[in-house]
Amino acid sequence: MGPNKTKVRRLPLLPLRGLLVYPSMVLHLDVGREKSVRALERAMVDDSMILLCSQSEVNIEEPSQEDIYRVGTISKVRQMLKLPNGTIRVLVEGIIRAEITEFLDTEEYYEVQAKELPEAQDNDPEIDALMRTVLTQFEHYINLSKKVTPETLAAVSDIDEPGRLADVICSHLSLKIKDKQEVLETVDVRARLEKLLSILNNEREVLELERKISQRVKKQMEKTQKEYYLREQMKAIQKELGEKEGRAGEVEELRSQLADSGVPDKVREKIEKEIDRLEKMPATSAEGTVIRNYIDWLLSLPWAKKTEDDLDIRKAEEILNEDHYGLEKPKERVLEYLAVQKLVQKMKGPILCLFGPPGVGKTSIARSIARSLNRQFVRISLGGVRDEAEIRGHRRTYVGAMPGRIMQGLKNAGTNNPVFLLDEIDKMAMDFRGDPASALLEVLDPEQNSTFSDHFIEVPFDLSNVMFVTTANALHNIPRPLLDRMEVLYIPGYTEIEKQQIARKYLLPKQRRDHGLQEEQLTVDDDAILKIIREYTREAGVRNLEQQVAGICRKSAKEIVEFPDRTIHVNTDKVKDYLGPAKFRFSLAEESDQVGAVTGLAWTEVGGDTLVIEVTVMPGTGKLTLTGKLGDVMKESAQAAFSYTRSRAQELGIPSDFHEKFDIHIHIPEGAIPKDGPSAGITMATALISALSNVPVNRTVAMTGEITLRGRVLPIGGLKEKSLAAHRAGIRKVLLPKDNEKDLQEIPETIRTDMTFVPVSHMDEVLEHALVKAEPAPVGS
Repeated sequence: MGPNKTKVRRLPLLPLRGLLVYPSMVLHLDVGREKSVRALERAMVDDSMILLCSQSEVNIEEPSQEDIYRVGTISKVRQMLKLPNGTIRVLVEGIIRAEITEFLDTEEYYEVQAKELPEAQDNDPEIDALMRTVLTQFEHYINLSKKVTPETLAAVSDIDEPGRLADVICSHLSLKIKDKQEVLETVDVRARLEKLLSILNNEREVLELERKISQRVKKQMEKTQKEYYLREQMKAIQKELGEKEGRAGEVEELRSQLADSGVPDKVREKIEKEIDRLEKMPATSAEGTVIRNYIDWLLSLPWAKKTEDDLDIRKAEEILNEDHYGLEKPKERVLEYLAVQKLVQKMKGPILCLFGPPGVGKTSIARSIARSLNRQFVRISLGGVRDEAEIRGHRRTYVGAMPGRIMQGLKNAGTNNPVFLLDEIDKMAMDFRGDPASALLEVLDPEQNSTFSDHFIEVPFDLSNVMFVTTANALHNIPRPLLDRMEVLYIPGYTEIEKQQIARKYLLPKQRRDHGLQEEQLTVDDDAILKIIREYTREAGVRNLEQQVAGICRKSAKEIVEFPDRTIHVNTDKVKDYLGPAKFRFSLAEESDQVGAVTGLAWTEVGGDTLVIEVTVMPGTGKLTLTGKLGDVMKESAQAAFSYTRSRAQELGIPSDFHEKFDIHIHIPEGAIPKDGPSAGITMATALISALSNVPVNRTVAMTGEITLRGRVLPIGGLKEKSLAAHRAGIRKVLLPKDNEKDLQEIPETIRTDMTFVPVSHMDEVLEHALVKAEPAPVGS
């Protein structure tokens, strides 16, 4: 076969997938497709010659004529070997390029008419130069690429045929089939060498870029690996020293905690900075412990955790009524808050101050508010707190520094919108360590507390979702600016009937439960409860009453343990057996009308109380003595009453010179209890006039009101509590200032119907109702 003669041959065709064979190439092929196997068998029957052409797409299982490139390589099948899996491995040798001119048969196998494409031999010096350039470029390629061995270069350098050189080099390049096919189709040797040169240039550029990128990546990898390696070494050393994972493990754990926590970006930056500082510190450093403590605090605060409010007003009302009897105003205020929350999605939490005597349920109302809102509940007691740092925390520079009570409470709650009870806010004090009440100003101001800054935490925390509730027994101890920020809800004392209901519905079942008693084992009559209220307790709330009920339960428990089958029923007669003799006389009103003894009404921090003011007149020089631990205001009231009596002596039927002939002693019993305020003015005046005119005072009348020098009666406060105290004491008529008439609606209806309330505007009216005889009989007559 002459190299320059064009020869047409009839040959079986074997389509190749992802592979291309050049002339003079020897390689193994695995053949599995049925048509391809039959084409091979046909070739072996003839002269072992077969045409190898590549498919344009690798994935096509049954290629059509359009899917096969027209230019291929006529090859000789050197060996055939059947493999166990059914495929045939063949060794082929590329002989010459050929172009398909016609597809003859495509049924059993592809049979084609192919025209050979011989190469023209050309000994042009330019081709020699091209060959050298190609070899040089191939050498560069080998240096950059790790896929071609240096031995290949030696083998290729020995080839002196330019066409074959191009084919062999091209077969060693990692090119796409499309690019390799282009080289195969380039029959002209010079054109082929030029194309190969262009391909080699491109490949070299790509490889250089790859090398640069890989070096850069390698550097970064080396740095990371170096750090990793050093960390692992540190861990190993610390393990040897007996430290559990040491600082590195600690830092790793903190980083994973930070990744899982939903802290705001500002806080995240702060924590990351602190973790980096901690990582660089020696394990033995004392400051490392401080930083670790600080990071733990920042991670444990509920920056983004909140509970969903249960805004069902009916359900909330049921819960409040279930937990407390009466207390309509506080309940109404909570339901109003809920209603507003339902209409407005975000509202600044209100600051409620529950103010009233001990034992009326202030703390438990706050607990019920949390339950009705479905929020967490936090309670901190401020009683005796003197240090500003208790509220705001200490700066981290101090040894043993900690956040303030507010942050501690939020950490314990685990959410940023709990109901937060600040108990006993009126019991705070101040000393050289600052004023805690002033530190609370920022906490309890809805305009400021969205960026509350704790000295220890340093990062502002949003308290605007918290519902703050405070409790107090007296308002005068709370600084005015602090009181101004709160909405005061007054919780008055209970009436006897209310106490009876509370004892029956709440206290007795609770104490029975606490003492392990069944309902049938212990029953207490309503009359017995009333007796306990009247004769064993004297209070505005029900704490003492609960203690007495607990006393009955304790004694009952002892009896039942001794006699398991016994059931106990407590009636009025049996109360004495369980609680001992009565501690108070129920009706504190005097047994008979007395001269110079008047029942006054007083307001105290523990509710209302009755005070019997006694006046005695003795021969002397007009000295006025006041006893009974009286405050300045009360002493001044006594002076005013004395001056009024002197100015009206003649009209009142009293000797006008009594202030020269008699010494007067005003005494208020229960001297250990401090008493102050102007509301006993008319009481002292009545007692003075009674003693000086020798006219008894009606024992069923009690009074309250401030007196002026002209005998006018001025309004006072705490009328409800005073009325409850009067009712407890068996008083039937209460004299009150006319200006206080509007406050009568606050008094429970049961008491209003049981007692007579007489508004008075002048001392003359007071005497008309208080003194028993119309005609006065002056003292000494």
